[in-house]
Order: sequence, then C-alpha cells, then structure tokens
Amino acid sequence: MPFPYYAKLKPRQKAIYRRSDSIVEVELPGAEELSPLVESIQQALALEERAAIERAAAELSAVILQNLGVTPARIKVLSVRPSNNWGELHGEYHPAEGQQRAVLRVWMRTAQQKKIVAFRTFLRTLLHELCHHLDYELLELADSFHTDGFFKRESSLFKQLMREN
Repeated sequence: MPFPYYAKLKPRQKAIYRRSDSIVEVELPGAEELSPLVESIQQALALEERAAIERAAAELSAVILQNLGVTPARIKVLSVRPSNNWGELHGEYHPAEGQQRAVLRVWMRTAQQKKIVAFRTFLRTLLHELCHHLDYELLELADSFHTDGFFKRESSLFKQLMREN
C-alpha cells in the first residue's frame, strides 16, 4: 500500500515510486567482513568525538559503496540535530551535482538534550542516507522516495551488517 503522498505524484514519479517499492533488499558483498568497521563506529560514538565518528562512518560507507560498485559519496557527521516544530533532522542526502560528489550528512547528538545518539540509531540513519545514494547510483532511479521498499532495503543492509535475520 503506497504512502499517502503517492496520490499527489505525477505519473512519471508514480512509476519511479512503484519501481522503488518493488525492490526490497540490497545484497551487500562481503558484509561479514565489515564487522570491524561497524564496531569502529560504535567505539567512536562511545568516545563522543565527532571527527572519529566521521572517519569511521566515512570508512564504512566507502567500503560498502566500493563493494557495490557505486560512486563514492562524501560523509559529514555534524554535532546537534537541527529541530523545529516539524521535529528533528537525523540525516540528509544531497545528490551529486556536476563534478561534486553526493554528500550524506548525519547528526551525532539529539536536538533537545544534546546527548550522543544510540549506536543502532546512528547506523540506521547512515544506512538510510546511503540508500538514497544507492537509489540514484545503483538502482538508477530518477528520484529517491520513501517507499516500503526503500525502508526494507535500509533494513536489509542493517541486518547484513549486524548479522541479524
């Protein structure tokens, strides 16, 4: 069942949405070998050092994208999540433009209490933004919609990295 915003999409966008929704997993080659990189993110978060978190997130992302044969992206880890009456932003994706690589931004602290985010939340947010990149670069979708398929792809990557069934 499509999300409510589907009704407002143009026919071309609806076709992209349906294609995205039909793809429910991304098989990650070498996922079992990425445990040390995943653990380095967890360790960096425990130290609450932004630069270390950014390095660890960038390294994991680079290997994931390389293993999938996808164009690299730039990873930025920022401090406190922006917030407003709409809620708080966990991450955002900016597609590549011209010679500029795509940029994924992920925040490491909650908006209200400014506490370090939980490891699993941080990893899921990073993978969520990577999935936007994969929509464009791997799946060659003309847009990246939040569909059930999109969220299932995100979960499939998380499960492979965390070795969950």
